[in-house]
Amino acid sequence: MSEYLLELKGVSKSFPGVRALDHVNLSLRPGTVHALMGENGAGKSTLMKCLFGIYKMDEGEIILDGQKVEVTDPDDAMSKGIAMVHQELQPVLARSVGENMYLGRFPVKRYGPLKVIDHKKMYEDTKYWLDQVKMDFDPKALLGSLSIGQMQSVEIAKAVSRSAKVVILDEPTSSLSENEVEALFRIMNDLRDKGVAMVYISHKMDEIKRIADDITIMRDGQYVGTWSADELTTDQIIAKMVGRELTNVYPAKKGTIGEVVLEVNHLSSIHERSFQDVSFTLRKGEILGFGGLVGAQRTELMEGIFGIRHLSSGTIKVKGKEIRIKKPSDAMKAGIGLITEDRRGNGIMGCLSVKDNVGVAVYNKFLKAGFILDHPAMNKVVDDSIKMLRIKTPNMQTHIENLSGGNQQKVIVARWLANNPDILIMDEPTRGIDVGAKHEIYEIMNDLAAQGKAIIMISSEMAELLGMSDRIYVMCAGKLRGEITDKEQMTQENVMNYATQF
Repeated sequence: MSEYLLELKGVSKSFPGVRALDHVNLSLRPGTVHALMGENGAGKSTLMKCLFGIYKMDEGEIILDGQKVEVTDPDDAMSKGIAMVHQELQPVLARSVGENMYLGRFPVKRYGPLKVIDHKKMYEDTKYWLDQVKMDFDPKALLGSLSIGQMQSVEIAKAVSRSAKVVILDEPTSSLSENEVEALFRIMNDLRDKGVAMVYISHKMDEIKRIADDITIMRDGQYVGTWSADELTTDQIIAKMVGRELTNVYPAKKGTIGEVVLEVNHLSSIHERSFQDVSFTLRKGEILGFGGLVGAQRTELMEGIFGIRHLSSGTIKVKGKEIRIKKPSDAMKAGIGLITEDRRGNGIMGCLSVKDNVGVAVYNKFLKAGFILDHPAMNKVVDDSIKMLRIKTPNMQTHIENLSGGNQQKVIVARWLANNPDILIMDEPTRGIDVGAKHEIYEIMNDLAAQGKAIIMISSEMAELLGMSDRIYVMCAGKLRGEITDKEQMTQENVMNYATQF
């Protein structure tokens, strides 16, 4: 008998203009968590989609329980005991937990020739499987009433209910709170004890070192190697991922900080439970960090400044002049740009090209005779952005959904730079992207600040917040609780002290 529950051998996959996988291997031992690591675009998710039957591999084979198998589609994968919890959940929010658990495979009962859904059995079975992952949800509750972390628990319970031998977890903690991460790890440890093999894709080094038994690293669609997790230090993992040493993750500041360009005074949301009475300033050439725990209302505050959310009171001044922002176009005219937290949900337009995703904010500036797009001029703007931001794409006509997460993020940065804002709000600018791509985003931010752009950065990653910010404001429950201006005072303890002042 093989020591491996599942093996992928020599897997290759190509898309138009790019070879995504080049003879990649992966071997999973039963009862282990196997971290699959690499930069964005390394091919991790593509490999897992080949295993799960979403993509058909060009070459290679799958060995499950010592037998060669073919996986034709996700239903076939699940019937063979392979389950996948996707990074981008696609739940049916308006239906119950039980209905989501059994979507496509509802238990039925017969009334003569008629078959109807057996709701009683469905909810009883749902309760049983939720108990198996120690999650005490009401099976009849609407899925939309749960948090993202709880929805992921439902997905894992669904996998367990299918008697999954292999569970793939693609960036499962990218949107989770600390408590939800702890709950996920508890479930994973229980599954490991039951002999389930798990593939864990994450860019969070502390999580990898804590939860993984084995680590496989990929780079540019190729297999680099597999190691026991305790063999590698974090620095060694990073070096193998990016193919070089990253000695300074947070690049040194280049420019100087100038005069105040944004002044927010006593800003309040129309919703009482959102941000209230917030005042702060932002200076030219500054990277201003906003810290706080989940629910601190940082995103909501920035959306209020950008005209997405309605305000009840307060004033906003840009370069000393008070402006009224009722909609995003007002903010854009005032020289403000916003890179949103949810890149896939309301950032990129996946079915459109890189060119269209960059140009959508500025097409009106490239019209001839008021209605004909000046394609050569627009192409130059996009091409310059691709070169300046080092966006990895076959060409500007490539659909953005075919790019890695880090390159999608660069395209969104390019969109706003094309609009030439003086103030750029970046909400979780490196969420879900790897350490190499993060470093490039940080360099871009520093270059923009050196050019005199003023940047507001919301970040839930403490190291990022401390490493990139010139000043930090900390929010809790919709209120500004503190400002940290001295680099020596920028510590995790001080940030957390303000972040927990309810």
